[in-house]
Amino acid sequence: MPRMTPQDGTLPGSVVNCAAYDRAGRRRDLTLDQISEVLADDDGSFVWVGLHEPEDALLLKLQEEFGLHDLAIEDAQHAHQRPKLEAYGDGLFIAVHTAQVVDERIRFGETHAFLGPRYLVTVRHGASLSYAPVRARAEREPELLAHGPAFALYAVLDFIVDNYLPIVSEFRDALSALEHDIFAETFRRETIVRLYDLKRDLMQLRLAVAPMQDILSQLTRLHASLVPEEMRLYFRDVHDHSIRVSEATDTLREMLTAAMSVHLSLVTIQQGEVVKKLAGWAALLAAPTLVASWYGMNFRHMPELGARWSYAVVIAVTALVCLGLYRYLKKVRWL
Repeated sequence: MPRMTPQDGTLPGSVVNCAAYDRAGRRRDLTLDQISEVLADDDGSFVWVGLHEPEDALLLKLQEEFGLHDLAIEDAQHAHQRPKLEAYGDGLFIAVHTAQVVDERIRFGETHAFLGPRYLVTVRHGASLSYAPVRARAEREPELLAHGPAFALYAVLDFIVDNYLPIVSEFRDALSALEHDIFAETFRRETIVRLYDLKRDLMQLRLAVAPMQDILSQLTRLHASLVPEEMRLYFRDVHDHSIRVSEATDTLREMLTAAMSVHLSLVTIQQGEVVKKLAGWAALLAAPTLVASWYGMNFRHMPELGARWSYAVVIAVTALVCLGLYRYLKKVRWL
């Protein structure tokens, strides 16, 4: 196994954080090779390592330091996992999906967490905000860090779930902005495309949030050796937040479906109105066309042709028919 820690004690670029926290919640920075030394001391401290898109060699190094399961390492190497919680011996492997707004579009990533009695390892892949604010917040509450890696895991999951809320708010604001275009008199293809994009992103967000409830439910009920009783209240709070996000996404999904249906219905009604107007004008043109075609027949013996006022009478009758038909079509709103 190659040494992943340079001789000068610096950490590889994909290692965002590597620190030990004692019983009082005080931090001590570590190199990767010092992890095993800290775990060997039974002083109640724990190690928190944060990684961002690590290489396979680095994951294998951490597997050696923490004794992680082969299957869990294999899952962490491939960032295409469904949200899940798996137990391997005395540790847990947790995979959750993250979301981030990039260039006005929602991008999704993954975070994999290895939780053990004295360690927490988080691995970020794809679109995901840094967990540096999470560590800073946790270090400001050393009495909670004294609860061990369970509190660190709670802080990470709470940050992930809370980050869903602004995205849901952006969905809501985007839908409100589109309402004007939905009820506009002219059809715009961009409106239905934008509605479809929002619904697609919302479905992906729903797929990320829904499994989180099962993961948090397990953490509040099971794995007592890794999640102390005093920490279960915190995980229940995150579980409540995930339910809130899930309900908000369900509501927005129904609103988007209704908006698409209303928009398409209005387009259909507008097209129907255009067809009615065309039919009305066609009916107006049909009356003089009928008279003209009647008199255009090459019959020699037509009594009305010999009358002195036939031409004027035909014009007057045709005009009256067209006027009556026009007024009728106006009354029934076909013109």
